Amino acid sequence: MGKVSALLPVAVATLRKRWLGFVGSFVALTLGVALIAASGLLVSTSAGLENNDPSAPSLKKLLTFMAGMSGFVSVFVVASTFAFAVAGRRRETALLRAVGATPRQIRLLVIGESVVVSLVASVAGALLGLVLAPLFARWLVARGAAPEGFTVEFSAGPLLTAAAIEVAVAVLGAYAAARRAGRVRPVEALSAAAVDGKVMTLGRWVWGVAYVALFGTVLALFAAMPPGLERDPQLRDPQNLPVWSLLIDVMAIMALALFAPLFVPVLVRLLTLPVPLAAGAVGLLARQNALAAVRRTVSTATPMFLVIGLTGTVVGSTLTFGEARAVQSREALSAQYVVEPDTGSTLSAAEVRRLRDLPDSRTTTIRPTLVSDLGGGMTGGTTVATAIDGDTARTWKLKTEAGSLDGLKGNAVAVSSGLAEANDWQVGDRLGAALADGTPVTVKLVALVRTPLSLAEVLLPYPLVAAHLTGDKQPTAAFVSTTSGAAAATPAATDGAKVTPTARWGDGDDDPRARSDWITMIAILGPALLYALIAIVNTMMMSTGDRLRDFATLRLTGGNDRQVLSMVAWEAVLTAATAAVLALLVTTGTQAASMMLINRRVLDAGSAVSLSMPWTAIGTATVAGLALALVSSVLPARLALRARALDLAGARQ
Repeated sequence: MGKVSALLPVAVATLRKRWLGFVGSFVALTLGVALIAASGLLVSTSAGLENNDPSAPSLKKLLTFMAGMSGFVSVFVVASTFAFAVAGRRRETALLRAVGATPRQIRLLVIGESVVVSLVASVAGALLGLVLAPLFARWLVARGAAPEGFTVEFSAGPLLTAAAIEVAVAVLGAYAAARRAGRVRPVEALSAAAVDGKVMTLGRWVWGVAYVALFGTVLALFAAMPPGLERDPQLRDPQNLPVWSLLIDVMAIMALALFAPLFVPVLVRLLTLPVPLAAGAVGLLARQNALAAVRRTVSTATPMFLVIGLTGTVVGSTLTFGEARAVQSREALSAQYVVEPDTGSTLSAAEVRRLRDLPDSRTTTIRPTLVSDLGGGMTGGTTVATAIDGDTARTWKLKTEAGSLDGLKGNAVAVSSGLAEANDWQVGDRLGAALADGTPVTVKLVALVRTPLSLAEVLLPYPLVAAHLTGDKQPTAAFVSTTSGAAAATPAATDGAKVTPTARWGDGDDDPRARSDWITMIAILGPALLYALIAIVNTMMMSTGDRLRDFATLRLTGGNDRQVLSMVAWEAVLTAATAAVLALLVTTGTQAASMMLINRRVLDAGSAVSLSMPWTAIGTATVAGLALALVSSVLPARLALRARALDLAGARQ
């Protein structure tokens, strides 16, 4: 007990002397709690609320995935930051061991410090989350992803949950690092070099292998879609593949991040092969520092890897699924032109009348709607349906596996073959259902078809639902078929609508479906990406603050300030390059996985899209990460070098 009490002054002195490391941990945890708390408040408030447009992404699903992504990134960064802060105290821990502190006392000291910092940071983070949640709610409303009037209601549950998660992660991360620190031999206090030993711990091996196995299993299940999974419309519906693909991407990122200590030394050696020619002694010193302190290199590269890797995988998947949807939708259309609203989400009644009055042409319109409890036992309860007003069989060339779309009239319904198989439906069955306003109806199943991503899995004739639509009842798109050679019937664009030939439908950035995809992607990825960018600054500043003694040693042995700053800059460049290569590896793997899912679940044979990399997004994320890394490492180093070399040499590490 006496020895534990004797460590209290040491803890106080540590908090005062190593404030930069604790500030870094405090910032990481505060922002992590704020991110999870804000996401949790939005999810709890969204219960029972949905966008007025049934074709828009589910608000609750969108916010749930946003909360999951935010939680994943923040937990990873917080655990890494706290572990890094403890690992940076190698020499200090050895000195405590040299004066008689036991490994248990070292662990208690470190855990006590992490608990104090965590509790204070969790309170600050919860308060910040209360500010961020309404701001994001307004952003969602402004972009049509949430209904008008969507606001955040206060609830203590999400705040307490966020604080509990992040405090637990911080303490566990500190505890794991403290166990390693407690094993430091007292004689290591006399060592001037801090060379990392075994960085790939047993825990990293276990979790890394587990995530690789989980990645492969989930990918195989989604590609094969066995009967047990096919009964769940959320898993079976190809419309949801981009969201589930994001989950697969996260698993791949987690696996590679855990195995990073294996890759980092190899990448550093490969990337620094030309260094002797380009940078001389400064470059060689930066190279050896990165190789000697692998744990520090991994910790500083992790936030940058998350930024580049998440950007590459999410943007790549979004673009790939968008291209696949465009290819599939064009191939499924017989109509020559697609007319969509130029602004807003629906076409005006006057525009629809103008299209129907075109000579020598047919116009078919679609409207999204909701159907509840189709068939009485359909898994999922409520599903989106497409109400079709026009000639379905002549507007689309859908692959029909049973029945005929010519029968989609009156009280009839056509469904995707996957939905029918999951519920054991056959053509001719009469199915009970409830329309959007709750009106019960009985419909006859007239066709089993292969529905493209531009249509829902349930197709209904418009006259059946016309009096029961909720929200905006105008169509979201019109498809115009003209008589061969009838140039006069070609529809013209107006102020409220744009006309796209079928061959070019889905190309370009002005596709409303693509805009919806980007809004969804930004909502899911944006908060987590912003947090990871801030983590780059935070981690690089922590790393620089822990190296004051190294800087002093260089200056005392003849190095000047310019050489020290050049070394720091080279290390930042090397860290960014290592993170970029790791991100390229994971992006290539996840893009290949997305292509496999698309070719198995979305496109027919012969319609496969080619593998492509989102080079612009990856390059932008890399440049942004490098710029932040340079500023947040060189600037603190420049400020530190204002002190005398002897003063820096006496700084505690």
